[in-house]
Amino acid sequence: MTDLPDRRLLLVHAHPDDESINNGATMAKYAAEGARVTLVTCTLGEHGEVIPAELQHLTGTALGEHRLGELTAAMRELGVEDFRLLGGRGRYEDSGMMGIADNDDPASLWQADVEAAARALAEVIREVRPQVLVTYDPDGGYGHPDHIQAHRIAMRAAELAADAGWEIPKVYWNRVPRTVAEEAFARLQADLPALSFGKSATVDDVPGVVDDERVTTVIDGTAHAGAKAAAMRAHATQIEVADLYFALSNELAQPLFTTEYYELVRGERGAGTESDLFAGLGSGEAS
Repeated sequence: MTDLPDRRLLLVHAHPDDESINNGATMAKYAAEGARVTLVTCTLGEHGEVIPAELQHLTGTALGEHRLGELTAAMRELGVEDFRLLGGRGRYEDSGMMGIADNDDPASLWQADVEAAARALAEVIREVRPQVLVTYDPDGGYGHPDHIQAHRIAMRAAELAADAGWEIPKVYWNRVPRTVAEEAFARLQADLPALSFGKSATVDDVPGVVDDERVTTVIDGTAHAGAKAAAMRAHATQIEVADLYFALSNELAQPLFTTEYYELVRGERGAGTESDLFAGLGSGEAS
């Protein structure tokens, strides 16, 4: 298929806003460089807690529709044109945090048939033919049921797509090195008196924090810091951004990382610590 860009990146996320927090700088960087960046979001986040008082009347379907608008605005900031909802609009609903009644809703992602959802994602993979897939680790980064399901669906879809003729050469999980997180929180403590959030999260509140040696790939997104911050601001129901920091509905400040980190879990690693998700790919894997 000669009409595809040379580099193609697929990201699978649970809710609108996850992509901008975890991978916004990476997405903006590769989009600016001409790679095809495709985002698949599994739910519309219908049960997210809303920050602005003037929007707190939004719940359920109405909130999901509003968050789809926020996602559209965020993708505009990142320069990403190809973003999709798994199985189509409204196919899977937000499951809420682990252990609440929403987990049991038959329409929730947590109750989804993983095999059926993976088949829907595999269709996207066969169309886009990404060389790189980015998603969560088996714990979903921090144990949210939709993040866990997104991981299961993404990894199974990669297997199904391989069976059908397109094996994704490289698969990554989102990570943050522990020493990087600790240093960032030390800076946050020094800056906290000047911030509006009042309190700080902790290193353990950051999804995907692991020992440094687990991190294989470091993407310097400094040049795209503004785009990432703007994309996060677009998700106004969920995120408040203040310079180098942000807070979710818990009002606990945490660092906004413009360098983003990954662990290669499938595929051939480039030399040393990679600075490119496509490192080590030969021409045959880029066709």
